[in-house]
Amino acid sequence: MNRPVLSSSRIFRTTLVWSAAATAVLAVAGAVIGFAVAGADGLWSALVAVVLAAVFLALTAGSILIANRWYGDPLYVPIFFGLVMGAWVVKFVVFIVVLLTLRGQPWLNGTVFFVALVASVVVSLVIDVVVMTRMRVPHASDVTLPTAEELGEGPADEGRGDEAGPRD
Repeated sequence: MNRPVLSSSRIFRTTLVWSAAATAVLAVAGAVIGFAVAGADGLWSALVAVVLAAVFLALTAGSILIANRWYGDPLYVPIFFGLVMGAWVVKFVVFIVVLLTLRGQPWLNGTVFFVALVASVVVSLVIDVVVMTRMRVPHASDVTLPTAEELGEGPADEGRGDEAGPRD
């Protein structure tokens, strides 16, 4: 069975690819800058922050892509919201656990971690904006409009619009 592909799937795939490339660049830049600022502790702090941001931001797009596989199914809406909200709850719980685990670690430089995390989120938001503005998706995508024949305005009815007389 061929399932219809939503136009948003292309956007989320592109976002994930660009985000992966940006994560690699941010990891290298964060590691170099973190090492220059705070030594090995800064390097690891920056890497943990960049990877943490990348995983959490990818979970959103990934959960939507997975949920879109059920498009056309009568249970699509509950499946979609269940997966997306479930991913959000998982991100929330894991984020709290990670922060509680990292709190007080002797190797963690809080300033480098914070700056790398914020930089990763800002880059991700910029990628989202760029992808959304450059993708050519119509405003009313994934909608099937009725044809002229379905509306009763087929070829037999074509000359009737210009007549001055009353209609049937």
